[in-house]
Amino acid sequence: MSHEFPCRCRVIRNFAPHPKQFAVKKITWLLPMVVSTLFVNAQRKTDRKTLTNLQMHIAYLSSDKLEGRRTGAPGEKLAAEYISEQMQQIGLLPKGTAEFLQTFTVKEGLEPASTCNFELNHKQLTVGLHYLPLPFSAAKSAKGEVLPQANEPDNIWLINVTEVDTTKYKSRLELYRKETATAAQSGATAVIFYNGGESLELVNSWLVQSAAAAIPAIWVNKDISKILDDDNANSFLIQLHAELQPVKRTGINVIGYIDNKAEQTIIIGAHYDHLGFGEDNNGLTKGHVLYHGANDNASGIAAMLEIARQLKASKLRHNNYLFVAFSGNEQGLSGSKYLVANSPVDLATVNYMINLDMIGRLNPAHGLQIAGVGTSPSWAQLLTSVVKDTKVVYNASGTGPADHSSFYRKNIPVLFFCTDREDFHQPEDVAEKINYEGTLTVMRVVYDLIDKTDNLQKLAFSATPDSLTAVAK
Repeated sequence: MSHEFPCRCRVIRNFAPHPKQFAVKKITWLLPMVVSTLFVNAQRKTDRKTLTNLQMHIAYLSSDKLEGRRTGAPGEKLAAEYISEQMQQIGLLPKGTAEFLQTFTVKEGLEPASTCNFELNHKQLTVGLHYLPLPFSAAKSAKGEVLPQANEPDNIWLINVTEVDTTKYKSRLELYRKETATAAQSGATAVIFYNGGESLELVNSWLVQSAAAAIPAIWVNKDISKILDDDNANSFLIQLHAELQPVKRTGINVIGYIDNKAEQTIIIGAHYDHLGFGEDNNGLTKGHVLYHGANDNASGIAAMLEIARQLKASKLRHNNYLFVAFSGNEQGLSGSKYLVANSPVDLATVNYMINLDMIGRLNPAHGLQIAGVGTSPSWAQLLTSVVKDTKVVYNASGTGPADHSSFYRKNIPVLFFCTDREDFHQPEDVAEKINYEGTLTVMRVVYDLIDKTDNLQKLAFSATPDSLTAVAK
């Protein structure tokens, strides 16, 4: 025992560090902490800059100046100019047919003129909502006290479509045309068809140039049909004027590109159009009101632009990136449908498409909604690896009333990112209600997903059921 202690003491003395050696070791130990701190501070600075940009984009796009960004309206053009200017500042290459812009036709045909009028029992009905002139309607007026089930000469006729022998006609439109001609020959001053059962969208699609009938012909929706079909009604006081006018309505997609000379391309898209003042009757508030569309979808455009900025500065070079701001979303996805039919890149080389729509209202209790997870067998594992500390509700389907559907129909894997739909199609969807930190969270998930796929082969496509199946994580 006494022999061992001196030896141990000598060993300790011989290996005692010199003060300079201790300082070097301390610096080496502290270095990872310093680097980590510098990285965190740099990330915070970047996040602050991104948040500032998000606020700037959304504030402008949802401002009164842009008048709701209705497709084909002056506000849509102002928005397109802003987005193209931002793409240019970021350093994206233009991929439209005119620099960054790709113009497409939303509708070419007929639309109700401003002179259209329909009063039923002294109540004013709304054209494009309660009724539509049929495409062959004469531009005339008519009025009268109309008795149910009593179609008389020199008066307005009411025709219950469910009582017409439809087997005589090749189509519903042919039925309306020929029944109108019969009514005119019998002395009717106008004809109103009710209980047709068609959707307003279908009747609108019929409005193309057509030979005019001798009298006004009006289609009414389900709500007005119920009034006209009331067995207890004694008579109806009707005054109307029908008139159609030619229309050609165009929209503008805005397209930017990062060319990494890669074999495949990732498409990141968001629609920027909204409802304007509700002229298309797709808002949920009656009357002429301004729909700002901050969440729907200035939020998606803002995030797309900032992701473009990040990818432009990144080392993720194994894919090219196509950024598309769609218009015409509120008109049956006409902008994205046009793009896939007139794509600036070969769709066969598209790796996948990400759609950002209404991502500005992230609610931790409800979570982030991600649809399209069934469109590639790779999505489930990839999303599990990038979604951290965020509740997610997954949907398998690649279809739905959003622009990713247009790409899914071309056998391209898609993902659709969305948050709460509070104030959906309401004037109260304003910039002040945006959760900017939540929007940044969605952006991080998207960027990390792109990062994870950077070195992977082109994702395989898989078809999904059209119905959505939601699973909460």
